Amino acid sequence: MFTLLFTFSIGVTFWFLSNHVKFFRKSLKIYGLLFTTLAFTLVMVNLYDTKNIWYPRLETIWAAEKNHVNDAVPVTNITEESIVNLEEPTFIKEEIHLEAPHILQYPELPRGCEVTSLAMLLSYYDYDVDKMKLAEEVKKDPTPYTVKNGKIHFGNPYDGFVGDMYSLTTPGLGVYHGPLVELANQYVKEHHEVVDLTGDSFYKVLEALNNGQPVQVIINAKYKKLPDSAFKTWQTPSGPIDITMSEHSVLVTGYDEEHIYFNDPLDRQSKAPFDDFVAAWEQMGKQAITIEKVEEQIEISEI
Repeated sequence: MFTLLFTFSIGVTFWFLSNHVKFFRKSLKIYGLLFTTLAFTLVMVNLYDTKNIWYPRLETIWAAEKNHVNDAVPVTNITEESIVNLEEPTFIKEEIHLEAPHILQYPELPRGCEVTSLAMLLSYYDYDVDKMKLAEEVKKDPTPYTVKNGKIHFGNPYDGFVGDMYSLTTPGLGVYHGPLVELANQYVKEHHEVVDLTGDSFYKVLEALNNGQPVQVIINAKYKKLPDSAFKTWQTPSGPIDITMSEHSVLVTGYDEEHIYFNDPLDRQSKAPFDDFVAAWEQMGKQAITIEKVEEQIEISEI
């Protein structure tokens, strides 16, 4: 902003001198035009970055969140003024980066990305947890892997961890948000609360990050939307379910205009393109959990 004002002020000064002082009229008129043009260009670039990167993206995200924000703000007509008037004006930030413990699932837990990410989330709040203990305690779906009439019969990750977490040589997959929330609730104390954001728009994930809360998500290991061919249907005791063997879980720790940042228990990468990440997350059912601080209630005794 200072650069814009400085450049613009120089341009205005040159124009004033060239039009009111005869000596400067010829020599500075061109320079005044150049500096004014430069200032105008910088302003337009700044407006482009804000409105053409953030606003359209927010319109898409907030469209799914329209029942959770101020109804007076038109979802398809987001302006700088309407953003300021939202109940959560801190939503728009240039970038957020939270420092959370980075724990790796290998070599002990080849399929333990979910409990490892949960260990990172709990450790962020100084809970003394161990990924191996979480691996033992997470709810399991004991349904064995079988193939009948060409159809795969196996467990349902919504009901519990499916298959072998400790080896890739036997069948297995992972676990989804429900059992993870149940497990996290066994550790958090009264001053914290586990919040299941599953089903909400990605706005809620960004909102949690703004509040200093990392978010565990279920996604895929490629961090972008997968083709239909990457999914197959399993028959489970609670009904058929479409799954991908690329299922993965990470702890989201930040964002900027271009990227989502995260702690990957596989340690393969630490960021992914913003829109690709959101699309992959939505494809996996918008699964996300976080932990928030609960304000202490101070009881005032009657005198």
